[in-house]
Amino acid sequence: MGSSKILYRAEPADQRLVEPLDMMTLIYQRRSGITHMVGEPVPQMLAAMGDDAVDAAILAKRLAKTFDLGGAADAVAVLSERLEELAELGLVERITDA
Repeated sequence: MGSSKILYRAEPADQRLVEPLDMMTLIYQRRSGITHMVGEPVPQMLAAMGDDAVDAAILAKRLAKTFDLGGAADAVAVLSERLEELAELGLVERITDA
């Protein structure tokens, strides 16, 4: 059997309100009614994801166009952890691509 790949999809932009507040950003989810207080790079990650299902490597490539992420392997590892955290918070959805 082949291994499954985990992708992540952000909620559509019209389902969340984003309000920068100094060094933090407030993200209100319409679906859950929860407001999350997040710091960088969460808003940038969600924006880079767009409406696509992505993995950490795809997201790293998109973010590298705007930000200096350092080593690609390190960036992918860090983004993978952040995506899992965002999934736990409900800001992104895990999708298994078999």
